[in-house]
Amino acid sequence: MSEQTGQMPQARKQRTTPKVAGLRRWLRPKLLATPDEFDLATTADAEHHQTITHRLQTLLEHNNVQLSQDEYQELEAGLIDDLLGFGAIEPLVQDPSYSEIMANGAEVIFAERGGKMEETEFVFDDEEHILWTAQRIVRPLQREFSRHNPMVDARLPDGSRVHLIMPPSALQGTTITIRKFPDKALTWQDLVSFGSFTEGVAEFLRACVIARLNIVVSGGTGSGKTTLLNVISNFIPDDERTITIEDSAELQLSQRHVVRLETAPPVPGGHEGRLTIRDLVKGSLRMRPDRIVVGEIRDGAALDMLQAMNTGHDGSLTTVHANSPRDAVSRLETLTMMAGMDLPLFVIRSQIAGAVDVIIQQARLKDGSRKITQISEVQGMEGENVILQPIFTYATNGKAGMQPSREGGGQLLPSGLRPRIADRFPEYGIELPPALFVT
Repeated sequence: MSEQTGQMPQARKQRTTPKVAGLRRWLRPKLLATPDEFDLATTADAEHHQTITHRLQTLLEHNNVQLSQDEYQELEAGLIDDLLGFGAIEPLVQDPSYSEIMANGAEVIFAERGGKMEETEFVFDDEEHILWTAQRIVRPLQREFSRHNPMVDARLPDGSRVHLIMPPSALQGTTITIRKFPDKALTWQDLVSFGSFTEGVAEFLRACVIARLNIVVSGGTGSGKTTLLNVISNFIPDDERTITIEDSAELQLSQRHVVRLETAPPVPGGHEGRLTIRDLVKGSLRMRPDRIVVGEIRDGAALDMLQAMNTGHDGSLTTVHANSPRDAVSRLETLTMMAGMDLPLFVIRSQIAGAVDVIIQQARLKDGSRKITQISEVQGMEGENVILQPIFTYATNGKAGMQPSREGGGQLLPSGLRPRIADRFPEYGIELPPALFVT
């Protein structure tokens, strides 16, 4: 950090030379037989490499374009990344050490590695270049990214989540935000080794899932909610029919009997064909689900999810954006009101108290680590309020408090009170040691 300005030094940028950048822009569309020819290809496809190289050499010879060896190699590599990969950010996409990639317009690209954010040396040539990459991302999903639809959620072929916004809303130019998908789905053993929770807590979560408790994973952006949801979803028994519902499909359940559903945008140029989370939750109830797993509740679908939990679809799971279990209850209240049913607040809270059994709070701590910071039991209503009882709370220095610590290096400690939900475990042949809940 600069002592004089207090700002982080800018990364040394890896720019395409002006001559090559101009040729790259001109040649991109000309090397494609159809706009979507290589939409499902990757930079690892040797046959497509050869096709592009042959077409490139033919075009350069036909147009009498003279290049040095270095210029040709730079042009060829850039076009391979543009046509088979994701342009300037292709090296970041392929590097498994990066967990998030953020292109703030063509000039500024940040990435997260090991929980720490850093500005990278990569840049797009110009706005047209980053927009080309954005279109390559959305086209295979049949989604439109234009002034008619300037903000899009999408995913890469490996399942990585992508969010796109274009000008004029994105003032620095087209913005691409990628939450990368791990090559191998994380297991509960992985999260225990990372210190996210203990083996004892893992056994408790497994018991909650098997005993068909309804679970809400709460947390902020980038806290690891989806990763945790994926891990605990894999505790669902193999003989149950599970339906997953997401905006962009990320969950990787290992069970055989899983139906994966994803929202769909309207047909380009019209309003037909759109399917929202709420549509899919309603539709899933006619598909004989044993479990419903919703990647994230962010609108009136909360009411449909609560009603499903309250009417025989026990063992369902979802996530919600909130900073604490109490905030998660408030968030569910607000989202339920968005359903437009004009329900009294007391009725909504009763629905929540009757539907949700456990709220797991996930957080990203100051050191960049992602951990469970609290597990709370929903114990019903007292007057007009939903009662929450902490079961485990994250603490540092071995000192438990009412509020979870935000520092790294701590652990989940039991509250000392045996949860009421533990009474359901023996029905499913589960016996947890009483010491698990003792401080």
